[in-house]
Amino acid sequence: MDEDQATVRFVDRLIADAVEHRASDIHLQPEQDTLRIRLRIDGLLREAQGPPAALRSRAIARLKLLAGMDVAEQRLPQDGRLQGQDSTGQPVQFRVASCPSVHGEKLVLRLIERDAPATIEALAMPDPAREALETALDRTEGLILVTGPTGSGKTATLHAALHRLNTPERNICAVEDPVEMEVPGVTQVAVNRRAGVDFARALRAFLRQDPDVILIGEIRDAETAAIAVKAAQTGHLVLSTLHTRSAAGAVERLAQMGVPGYDLASSLSLVVAQRLVRRRCPACRAADGAEAAPGTAAGTADGRTPGCPHCRDGYSGRRGVFQVMPLTAGIAEAVLAGASARQLEARAREAGVPDLHTAGWPLVEAGETSAAELRRVTREAEPWPA
Repeated sequence: MDEDQATVRFVDRLIADAVEHRASDIHLQPEQDTLRIRLRIDGLLREAQGPPAALRSRAIARLKLLAGMDVAEQRLPQDGRLQGQDSTGQPVQFRVASCPSVHGEKLVLRLIERDAPATIEALAMPDPAREALETALDRTEGLILVTGPTGSGKTATLHAALHRLNTPERNICAVEDPVEMEVPGVTQVAVNRRAGVDFARALRAFLRQDPDVILIGEIRDAETAAIAVKAAQTGHLVLSTLHTRSAAGAVERLAQMGVPGYDLASSLSLVVAQRLVRRRCPACRAADGAEAAPGTAAGTADGRTPGCPHCRDGYSGRRGVFQVMPLTAGIAEAVLAGASARQLEARAREAGVPDLHTAGWPLVEAGETSAAELRRVTREAEPWPA
Protein backbone atom coordinates (compact mmCIF):
# COMPACT_ATOMS: atom_id res chain seq x y z
CA MET A 1 0.00 0.00 0.00
CA ASP A 2 2.86 2.36 0.84
CA GLU A 3 4.37 1.74 -2.62
CA ASP A 4 0.99 2.43 -4.23
CA GLN A 5 0.71 5.76 -2.43
CA ALA A 6 4.31 6.62 -3.26
CA THR A 7 3.63 5.86 -6.95
CA VAL A 8 0.58 8.12 -6.99
CA ARG A 9 2.55 10.93 -5.35
CA PHE A 10 5.44 10.52 -7.78
CA VAL A 11 3.22 10.58 -10.88
CA ASP A 12 1.25 13.58 -9.62
CA ARG A 13 4.45 15.47 -8.84
CA LEU A 14 5.98 14.57 -12.21
CA ILE A 15 2.98 15.98 -14.09
CA ALA A 16 2.82 19.12 -11.95
CA ASP A 17 6.57 19.76 -12.30
CA ALA A 18 6.44 19.29 -16.07
CA VAL A 19 3.64 21.82 -16.42
CA GLU A 20 5.37 24.27 -14.06
CA HIS A 21 8.57 24.11 -16.13
CA ARG A 22 6.60 24.57 -19.40
CA ALA A 23 7.62 21.16 -20.71
CA SER A 24 6.01 20.09 -23.98
CA ASP A 25 6.87 16.39 -23.50
CA ILE A 26 7.74 13.97 -20.70
CA HIS A 27 9.99 11.01 -21.61
CA LEU A 28 10.06 7.96 -19.31
CA GLN A 29 12.77 5.67 -20.63
CA PRO A 30 13.51 2.38 -18.81
CA GLU A 31 17.15 1.40 -18.61
CA GLN A 32 18.79 -1.63 -17.06
CA ASP A 33 18.49 -0.50 -13.43
CA THR A 34 16.71 2.84 -13.57
CA LEU A 35 13.84 4.76 -15.11
CA ARG A 36 15.35 7.75 -16.90
CA ILE A 37 13.06 10.78 -16.98
CA ARG A 38 13.57 13.80 -19.23
CA LEU A 39 11.45 16.87 -19.90
CA ARG A 40 11.46 18.65 -23.26
CA ILE A 41 11.64 22.32 -22.35
CA ASP A 42 11.82 24.94 -25.10
CA GLY A 43 12.61 22.22 -27.61
CA LEU A 44 15.52 20.59 -25.73
CA LEU A 45 15.44 17.53 -23.46
CA ARG A 46 16.45 18.12 -19.83
CA GLU A 47 17.14 15.47 -17.19
CA ALA A 48 14.68 15.17 -14.30
CA GLN A 49 14.77 13.13 -11.12
CA GLY A 50 13.55 9.57 -11.59
CA PRO A 51 11.62 7.41 -9.12
CA PRO A 52 13.16 4.92 -6.70
CA ALA A 53 13.95 1.57 -8.34
CA ALA A 54 11.01 -0.09 -6.58
CA LEU A 55 8.55 2.29 -8.28
CA ARG A 56 9.92 1.96 -11.81
CA SER A 57 7.32 -0.45 -13.23
CA ARG A 58 4.57 0.91 -10.99
CA ALA A 59 5.01 4.44 -12.37
CA ILE A 60 4.68 3.19 -15.95
CA ALA A 61 1.62 1.12 -15.05
CA ARG A 62 0.03 4.07 -13.23
CA LEU A 63 0.42 6.36 -16.23
CA LYS A 64 -0.94 3.73 -18.63
CA LEU A 65 -3.95 3.21 -16.36
CA LEU A 66 -4.67 6.94 -16.22
CA ALA A 67 -4.35 7.14 -20.01
CA GLY A 68 -6.91 4.37 -20.57
CA MET A 69 -4.32 1.97 -22.01
CA ASP A 70 -4.09 -1.80 -21.52
CA VAL A 71 -1.74 -2.21 -18.57
CA ALA A 72 -1.24 -5.93 -19.26
CA GLU A 73 -0.17 -5.39 -22.89
CA GLN A 74 3.55 -4.63 -22.93
CA ARG A 75 4.57 -6.03 -26.32
CA LEU A 76 2.75 -3.67 -28.66
CA PRO A 77 2.75 0.14 -29.00
CA GLN A 78 -0.34 1.87 -27.59
CA ASP A 79 -1.83 5.36 -27.55
CA GLY A 80 -3.97 7.05 -24.95
CA ARG A 81 -4.96 10.35 -23.36
CA LEU A 82 -4.38 11.37 -19.77
CA GLN A 83 -5.96 14.14 -17.74
CA GLY A 84 -4.12 15.42 -14.70
CA GLN A 85 -3.65 18.59 -12.68
CA ASP A 86 -0.94 21.19 -12.43
CA SER A 87 0.35 22.60 -9.13
CA THR A 88 -2.61 25.01 -8.92
CA GLY A 89 -5.20 22.29 -9.47
CA GLN A 90 -5.99 23.33 -13.05
CA PRO A 91 -6.73 20.41 -15.43
CA VAL A 92 -4.12 19.51 -18.04
CA GLN A 93 -4.27 16.92 -20.80
CA PHE A 94 -1.53 14.75 -22.26
CA ARG A 95 -1.33 12.49 -25.28
CA VAL A 96 0.42 9.29 -24.21
CA ALA A 97 2.33 6.87 -26.46
CA SER A 98 4.05 3.65 -25.38
CA CYS A 99 6.80 1.76 -27.18
CA PRO A 100 8.28 -1.61 -26.09
CA SER A 101 12.06 -1.65 -25.59
CA VAL A 102 14.59 -4.22 -24.39
CA HIS A 103 14.34 -2.91 -20.81
CA GLY A 104 10.58 -2.36 -20.71
CA GLU A 105 8.04 0.07 -22.06
CA LYS A 106 9.03 3.63 -22.86
CA LEU A 107 6.32 6.27 -22.44
CA VAL A 108 6.19 9.74 -23.97
CA LEU A 109 3.56 12.18 -22.73
CA ARG A 110 2.90 15.22 -24.93
CA LEU A 111 1.17 18.15 -23.30
CA ILE A 112 -1.89 19.34 -25.19
CA GLU A 113 -1.33 23.07 -25.03
CA ARG A 114 -3.94 25.31 -23.48
CA ASP A 115 -2.01 28.51 -24.16
CA ALA A 116 -1.13 27.98 -27.83
CA PRO A 117 -1.60 31.08 -30.02
CA ALA A 118 -5.33 31.31 -30.68
CA THR A 119 -5.21 33.97 -33.40
CA ILE A 120 -2.97 34.88 -36.30
CA GLU A 121 -2.04 38.10 -34.50
CA ALA A 122 -0.81 36.03 -31.53
CA LEU A 123 1.69 34.24 -33.82
CA ALA A 124 3.61 37.56 -33.98
CA MET A 125 4.43 37.31 -37.67
CA PRO A 126 6.02 40.33 -39.36
CA ASP A 127 3.35 42.50 -40.98
CA PRO A 128 4.10 41.55 -44.62
CA ALA A 129 4.02 37.82 -43.77
CA ARG A 130 0.81 38.13 -41.74
CA GLU A 131 -0.90 40.14 -44.47
CA ALA A 132 0.07 37.55 -47.10
CA LEU A 133 -1.35 34.74 -44.96
CA GLU A 134 -4.57 36.64 -44.27
CA THR A 135 -5.00 37.37 -47.97
CA ALA A 136 -4.71 33.66 -48.77
CA LEU A 137 -7.18 32.79 -45.98
CA ASP A 138 -9.70 35.31 -47.33
CA ARG A 139 -9.91 33.39 -50.60
CA THR A 140 -12.70 30.87 -51.06
CA GLU A 141 -10.43 28.26 -52.62
CA GLY A 142 -6.79 27.25 -52.84
CA LEU A 143 -4.19 25.21 -50.96
CA ILE A 144 -2.27 26.66 -47.99
CA LEU A 145 0.64 24.62 -46.65
CA VAL A 146 2.59 24.95 -43.39
CA THR A 147 5.97 23.22 -43.36
CA GLY A 148 8.65 22.48 -40.81
CA PRO A 149 10.03 19.67 -38.63
CA THR A 150 8.15 18.01 -35.79
CA GLY A 151 7.71 20.41 -32.90
CA SER A 152 7.98 23.59 -34.96
CA GLY A 153 4.46 24.82 -34.14
CA LYS A 154 2.70 23.86 -37.38
CA THR A 155 -0.46 22.69 -35.59
CA ALA A 156 -0.68 25.95 -33.65
CA THR A 157 -0.42 27.94 -36.90
CA LEU A 158 -3.14 25.85 -38.55
CA HIS A 159 -5.47 26.28 -35.59
CA ALA A 160 -4.82 30.02 -35.47
CA ALA A 161 -5.90 30.08 -39.13
CA LEU A 162 -8.98 28.01 -38.26
CA HIS A 163 -9.88 30.56 -35.60
CA ARG A 164 -10.03 33.25 -38.30
CA LEU A 165 -12.07 31.05 -40.64
CA ASN A 166 -14.45 29.58 -38.05
CA THR A 167 -17.65 31.52 -38.66
CA PRO A 168 -21.29 30.34 -38.88
CA GLU A 169 -21.22 30.89 -42.64
CA ARG A 170 -18.53 28.25 -43.20
CA ASN A 171 -18.64 24.46 -42.93
CA ILE A 172 -15.19 23.37 -41.75
CA CYS A 173 -14.02 19.73 -41.68
CA ALA A 174 -10.69 18.59 -40.25
CA VAL A 175 -8.89 15.24 -40.21
CA GLU A 176 -5.88 14.91 -37.89
CA ASP A 177 -3.63 12.21 -36.45
CA PRO A 178 -4.48 12.64 -33.62
CA VAL A 179 -6.88 15.49 -32.82
CA GLU A 180 -4.83 17.60 -30.40
CA MET A 181 -6.95 20.73 -30.01
CA GLU A 182 -10.73 20.55 -30.09
CA VAL A 183 -12.35 23.47 -31.93
CA PRO A 184 -16.05 24.19 -31.34
CA GLY A 185 -17.95 24.47 -34.61
CA VAL A 186 -15.47 22.35 -36.60
CA THR A 187 -16.12 18.73 -37.61
CA GLN A 188 -12.95 16.98 -36.45
CA VAL A 189 -12.10 13.40 -37.38
CA ALA A 190 -9.20 11.42 -35.91
CA VAL A 191 -7.29 8.99 -38.11
CA ASN A 192 -8.13 5.42 -37.06
CA ARG A 193 -6.23 2.91 -39.12
CA ARG A 194 -7.72 -0.10 -37.33
CA ALA A 195 -11.14 1.06 -38.49
CA GLY A 196 -9.80 1.87 -41.97
CA VAL A 197 -10.04 5.66 -41.56
CA ASP A 198 -6.93 7.33 -42.99
CA PHE A 199 -6.41 10.82 -44.39
CA ALA A 200 -7.50 9.91 -47.92
CA ARG A 201 -10.68 8.13 -46.83
CA ALA A 202 -11.68 10.98 -44.51
CA LEU A 203 -11.06 13.48 -47.31
CA ARG A 204 -13.31 11.60 -49.70
CA ALA A 205 -16.02 11.62 -47.02
CA PHE A 206 -15.57 15.36 -46.43
CA LEU A 207 -16.13 16.14 -50.10
CA ARG A 208 -19.65 14.71 -49.72
CA GLN A 209 -20.31 16.91 -46.68
CA ASP A 210 -20.56 20.25 -48.55
CA PRO A 211 -17.38 21.71 -47.00
CA ASP A 212 -16.09 25.25 -47.39
CA VAL A 213 -12.79 24.66 -45.59
CA ILE A 214 -10.87 21.40 -45.20
CA LEU A 215 -7.97 20.93 -42.80
CA ILE A 216 -5.64 17.96 -43.28
CA GLY A 217 -3.26 17.27 -40.41
CA GLU A 218 -0.49 16.20 -42.78
CA ILE A 219 -0.07 15.24 -46.44
CA ARG A 220 1.86 11.97 -46.24
CA ASP A 221 1.17 10.13 -49.47
CA ALA A 222 0.36 10.61 -53.14
CA GLU A 223 -3.35 9.81 -52.76
CA THR A 224 -3.88 12.41 -50.03
CA ALA A 225 -1.88 14.97 -52.03
CA ALA A 226 -3.94 14.37 -55.17
CA ILE A 227 -7.28 14.69 -53.32
CA ALA A 228 -6.12 17.85 -51.50
CA VAL A 229 -5.05 19.52 -54.76
CA LYS A 230 -8.26 18.59 -56.56
CA ALA A 231 -10.34 19.89 -53.63
CA ALA A 232 -8.43 23.19 -53.76
CA GLN A 233 -9.17 23.44 -57.48
CA THR A 234 -12.90 22.81 -57.10
CA GLY A 235 -13.95 25.60 -54.76
CA HIS A 236 -12.58 24.54 -51.37
CA LEU A 237 -10.02 26.20 -49.14
CA VAL A 238 -7.59 23.48 -48.03
CA LEU A 239 -5.05 23.80 -45.20
CA SER A 240 -2.39 21.19 -44.48
CA THR A 241 1.21 20.53 -43.40
CA LEU A 242 4.30 18.93 -44.89
CA HIS A 243 7.69 18.02 -43.45
CA THR A 244 10.09 20.01 -45.62
CA ARG A 245 12.98 22.30 -44.76
CA SER A 246 11.69 25.37 -46.60
CA ALA A 247 8.65 26.78 -48.37
CA ALA A 248 10.10 26.00 -51.79
CA GLY A 249 10.81 22.44 -50.66
CA ALA A 250 7.09 21.87 -50.17
CA VAL A 251 6.45 22.42 -53.87
CA GLU A 252 9.21 19.99 -54.79
CA ARG A 253 7.85 17.39 -52.34
CA LEU A 254 4.36 17.52 -53.86
CA ALA A 255 5.87 17.17 -57.32
CA GLN A 256 7.77 14.09 -56.11
CA MET A 257 4.42 12.69 -54.91
CA GLY A 258 3.19 12.86 -58.48
CA VAL A 259 1.21 16.11 -58.47
CA PRO A 260 1.66 17.72 -61.93
CA GLY A 261 3.10 21.20 -62.12
CA TYR A 262 -0.01 22.59 -63.81
CA ASP A 263 -2.17 21.36 -60.92
CA LEU A 264 0.19 22.86 -58.35
CA ALA A 265 0.37 26.19 -60.16
CA SER A 266 -3.42 26.44 -60.30
CA SER A 267 -4.19 25.26 -56.76
CA LEU A 268 -1.38 26.36 -54.45
CA SER A 269 -1.97 29.77 -52.82
CA LEU A 270 0.73 30.10 -50.18
CA VAL A 271 3.37 28.13 -48.27
CA VAL A 272 4.54 28.94 -44.73
CA ALA A 273 7.83 27.50 -43.44
CA GLN A 274 8.45 27.94 -39.74
CA ARG A 275 10.70 27.20 -36.79
CA LEU A 276 10.57 27.96 -33.07
CA VAL A 277 13.51 29.80 -31.52
CA ARG A 278 14.16 30.07 -27.81
CA ARG A 279 13.69 33.55 -26.37
CA ARG A 280 16.36 35.09 -24.20
CA CYS A 281 15.31 35.19 -20.55
CA PRO A 282 14.05 38.73 -19.70
CA ALA A 283 15.49 38.52 -16.18
CA CYS A 284 18.94 37.54 -17.48
CA ARG A 285 18.85 40.27 -20.14
CA ALA A 286 17.99 42.90 -17.54
CA ALA A 287 20.68 41.69 -15.13
CA ASP A 288 23.45 41.40 -17.74
CA GLY A 289 22.65 44.44 -19.85
CA ALA A 290 21.91 42.18 -22.82
CA GLU A 291 19.95 44.92 -24.53
CA ALA A 292 23.24 46.72 -25.12
CA ALA A 293 24.66 43.80 -27.07
CA PRO A 294 21.96 42.34 -29.30
CA GLY A 295 23.06 39.71 -31.77
CA THR A 296 25.40 37.94 -29.38
CA ALA A 297 24.94 34.44 -28.03
CA ALA A 298 23.18 34.09 -24.70
CA GLY A 299 25.69 34.75 -21.97
CA THR A 300 27.12 37.40 -19.70
CA ALA A 301 29.70 40.06 -20.36
CA ASP A 302 32.10 38.65 -17.75
CA GLY A 303 31.89 35.09 -19.04
CA ARG A 304 29.65 33.71 -16.28
CA THR A 305 27.41 30.77 -17.15
CA PRO A 306 24.00 32.15 -18.17
CA GLY A 307 20.94 31.27 -16.16
CA CYS A 308 18.89 32.53 -13.25
CA PRO A 309 16.04 31.29 -11.02
CA HIS A 310 13.66 31.98 -13.93
CA CYS A 311 15.55 29.89 -16.52
CA ARG A 312 18.17 27.18 -16.96
CA ASP A 313 20.59 28.55 -19.53
CA GLY A 314 19.63 32.10 -20.40
CA TYR A 315 16.52 31.21 -22.40
CA SER A 316 12.87 31.13 -21.39
CA GLY A 317 10.00 30.42 -23.77
CA ARG A 318 9.90 30.27 -27.56
CA ARG A 319 8.45 32.18 -30.49
CA GLY A 320 8.03 31.53 -34.18
CA VAL A 321 10.20 32.45 -37.16
CA PHE A 322 8.28 32.40 -40.43
CA GLN A 323 9.03 32.29 -44.15
CA VAL A 324 5.78 33.07 -45.99
CA MET A 325 5.85 32.45 -49.74
CA PRO A 326 2.71 33.43 -51.69
CA LEU A 327 2.45 31.97 -55.16
CA THR A 328 3.28 35.05 -57.19
CA ALA A 329 3.13 35.04 -60.98
CA GLY A 330 6.88 34.46 -61.21
CA ILE A 331 6.86 31.58 -58.73
CA ALA A 332 3.77 30.05 -60.40
CA GLU A 333 5.57 30.19 -63.75
CA ALA A 334 8.54 28.34 -62.22
CA VAL A 335 6.23 25.72 -60.66
CA LEU A 336 4.53 25.21 -64.01
CA ALA A 337 7.95 24.65 -65.59
CA GLY A 338 8.82 22.00 -63.00
CA ALA A 339 11.47 24.08 -61.23
CA SER A 340 13.55 22.56 -58.44
CA ALA A 341 13.57 23.82 -54.87
CA ARG A 342 16.83 25.67 -55.60
CA GLN A 343 15.26 27.49 -58.54
CA LEU A 344 12.10 28.28 -56.57
CA GLU A 345 14.21 29.74 -53.74
CA ALA A 346 15.80 32.07 -56.28
CA ARG A 347 12.38 33.15 -57.59
CA ALA A 348 11.18 33.69 -54.02
CA ARG A 349 14.17 35.94 -53.27
CA GLU A 350 13.39 37.95 -56.41
CA ALA A 351 9.83 38.33 -55.12
CA GLY A 352 11.11 39.66 -51.78
CA VAL A 353 10.50 36.51 -49.75
CA PRO A 354 13.28 36.14 -47.14
CA ASP A 355 14.67 32.75 -46.16
CA LEU A 356 14.11 31.60 -42.57
CA HIS A 357 17.47 32.81 -41.27
CA THR A 358 16.97 36.26 -42.76
CA ALA A 359 13.38 36.37 -41.48
CA GLY A 360 14.60 35.62 -37.96
CA TRP A 361 17.50 38.06 -37.88
CA PRO A 362 15.37 41.04 -36.66
CA LEU A 363 14.73 39.02 -33.48
CA VAL A 364 18.49 38.80 -32.97
CA GLU A 365 18.93 42.53 -33.58
CA ALA A 366 16.19 43.24 -31.03
CA GLY A 367 17.90 41.03 -28.46
CA GLU A 368 14.92 38.68 -28.29
CA THR A 369 17.00 35.65 -29.26
CA SER A 370 20.67 35.02 -30.03
CA ALA A 371 22.53 34.49 -33.26
CA ALA A 372 23.61 31.05 -32.04
CA GLU A 373 20.02 30.03 -31.34
CA LEU A 374 18.78 31.28 -34.70
CA ARG A 375 21.59 29.40 -36.41
CA ARG A 376 20.73 26.23 -34.47
CA VAL A 377 17.11 26.09 -35.63
CA THR A 378 17.58 27.32 -39.21
CA ARG A 379 20.82 25.66 -40.31
CA GLU A 380 18.87 22.92 -42.14
CA ALA A 381 16.83 25.58 -43.94
CA GLU A 382 19.65 27.75 -45.24
CA PRO A 383 19.04 29.28 -48.68
CA TRP A 384 20.50 27.66 -51.75
CA PRO A 385 23.55 29.46 -53.15
CA ALA A 386 22.59 32.16 -55.62
